[in-house]
Amino acid sequence: MKGRLARLSLVLLWWGTVAASLHDGGDAGMALLQRATGMSAGTALALVLLGCAWDAAIGLLILLRPGAHAYRLAAIGVVGMTLAATALVPALWLDPFGALLKNLPVLALLGGMTDKEARS
Repeated sequence: MKGRLARLSLVLLWWGTVAASLHDGGDAGMALLQRATGMSAGTALALVLLGCAWDAAIGLLILLRPGAHAYRLAAIGVVGMTLAATALVPALWLDPFGALLKNLPVLALLGGMTDKEARS
């Protein structure tokens, strides 16, 4: 039962991230990237949408095909997005809502998931 709850919480985390990123059409994320980096609106929106597509796919993969492969891909994505966000907007580490800090316990949870737990 614990494995199923952990798995579902991860699915909700990824899909919730998509919903939060797209609630305003991606404008908030786009504006943040533009302010922090000076990139064009089109490039910033493309990065937001690419991140949303990745998050939606990982959430679906964890929901439908839980297992070591899904958790490894999710962890790779978390590390990659954390590194990219750190390079583009390092101040996110100081975000009071834990924009990047939350990724540390997420990685720990992903690392602790086993095939048996994930399917229970």
